[in-house]
Amino acid sequence: MLAENKLKIFLDLIKSSGKEELLWMNGYLNGVVQSQVPVTAAVTATTDPAVSKITIVYGTETGNSKRLAADFAAKAKQQRIHAKVVGMDQYRLTDLTKEEYLLAIVSTHGEGEPPIAAKKFYDHIHQNGFKLEKLKYSVLALGDTSYPLFCKTGEEVDEQFNKLGGSRIAPLQKCDVEYEEDANSWFNGVLKSLSTATALVPASTPATIAAKKTGKQIYSGTVLTKVNLNDRGSNKETFHIEIAADGLQYQCGDSVGIVPENPTKVVEEILAVAKVDGTKKIVFKNEEVSIYDLLKYKINIIYLTERLVKQYAEITGEDIPATKMDLLDLLKIYPVKDAAQFETIVSKMNAISPRLYTIASSPSAHEGEVHILAVKDTYTINDEKRFGLCSTYLSELQVNTEQKFFIQTNKRFRMPADDKDMIMVGPGTGIAAFRSFLSERDATGATGKNWLFFGDQHFATDFLYQTEIQNWVETGVLTKVNVAFSRDQHFKLYVQHKMLQHAAEVYEWINSGASFFICGTKDPMSIDVENTLVEIIQQQGNKSLEEAKKYLELMEEEGRYEKDVY
Repeated sequence: MLAENKLKIFLDLIKSSGKEELLWMNGYLNGVVQSQVPVTAAVTATTDPAVSKITIVYGTETGNSKRLAADFAAKAKQQRIHAKVVGMDQYRLTDLTKEEYLLAIVSTHGEGEPPIAAKKFYDHIHQNGFKLEKLKYSVLALGDTSYPLFCKTGEEVDEQFNKLGGSRIAPLQKCDVEYEEDANSWFNGVLKSLSTATALVPASTPATIAAKKTGKQIYSGTVLTKVNLNDRGSNKETFHIEIAADGLQYQCGDSVGIVPENPTKVVEEILAVAKVDGTKKIVFKNEEVSIYDLLKYKINIIYLTERLVKQYAEITGEDIPATKMDLLDLLKIYPVKDAAQFETIVSKMNAISPRLYTIASSPSAHEGEVHILAVKDTYTINDEKRFGLCSTYLSELQVNTEQKFFIQTNKRFRMPADDKDMIMVGPGTGIAAFRSFLSERDATGATGKNWLFFGDQHFATDFLYQTEIQNWVETGVLTKVNVAFSRDQHFKLYVQHKMLQHAAEVYEWINSGASFFICGTKDPMSIDVENTLVEIIQQQGNKSLEEAKKYLELMEEEGRYEKDVY
């Protein structure tokens, strides 16, 4: 703790500083702590670095890459290196051949694919016709070791830069969910290389650094309850599932990871169509497993990515247009020649990815249990209705059966202190996180005010957790609640419309220090809610659009604006 006189100076400095100055101070202090360099030595350094400017590009789904890019730019400025920070979706692609020093920070999305915001950049560097022979670069890849294609996008960006003639400043760094330590270590290494501009990694050097193992604990629990929360006549099936497990540990805001099994009927049909023996053992990822078990428990056979369909075409020699398709449909339309060809195909397929569900329970209110809220997902292929793999699997769980799962921590989605206020926007299954939040605050007697915005299609059939929400209102846990049911009137009514109806009070709450949370579908819900929040800040705060956006950015930096979207 600082002495009182130092604390006063420190607080006065913060109050009188702008956003850019605060970012610089944050990066500066972070650099001092990481490198353990005495402050006086850093301040008095006057030698110009060998490299005076760099470009940092980021591709992100959740905002982590963007935050790291801003932090690293501040640290670079401390070392007298100017850093231009730009999102991959905003980067001018024609500038790439002119770049000399470039750092790329990119996450991996879905089945090893680039984030939507990074796809244009990713596609550009994979097109032929240009060279990057003057480029010196390094890549920081963010990912999650729970997924089979961990940091795949970062690996491919690093490899492609190298193929185009670039030279590595530092090897590829792959980071798991707990990324801060590895990311800072990587950037300190980059800065060290830039200080001399001579320590480039030879092109032949393998560009990998082993990821830190997280050692996620796999829990074996018992299904206690499974209930469809939607009433008769609803267009949806939303299942509330309760699982008990010994030694269970999690926090509100975390997620449950479930690895689903493929439908037995589909597996048996694949074996019949391919004319293969399901009991035969083959090797998959250094493990000997029967073909039946491989199809049932190990590999993804539903809605294969375009990359895997292309791989299927190459193995079978078939001319298959770019598309996504189930393995069974591929086998029916483009049959394999024999069992050996089928074995080659399945041995190269992706492992089943775990699905994450934001926890709907509270460790204080539901000790020893974790609750999941999952809507049965539907999609259409060739005018045929299909169902999501994991949501269907969960909908068919039987009470008293065993279910394995793991906990995925989410440090970026945490409740504020007990005495702080919060506004929660969670339509549909987004209510899961806020059932967790409110249950915890109820159980612990937190004094902060709570305001919930919830929405779905129909009041009569789709008001998830209606009784609990009403009880929280009656007992004072919920200070305010506003609901929007989009199909109960002749016009569509959504949660953002309810926010606008209470714009003055929403602004009063956040301007007085309340935290603002969004949970649910990313597109279009979270985008519409964020745009509405900016509009409210602009109008009620009498600000320009740019000032309103900066206000929201500052809330995010302070940890008062957080999203858990999918």
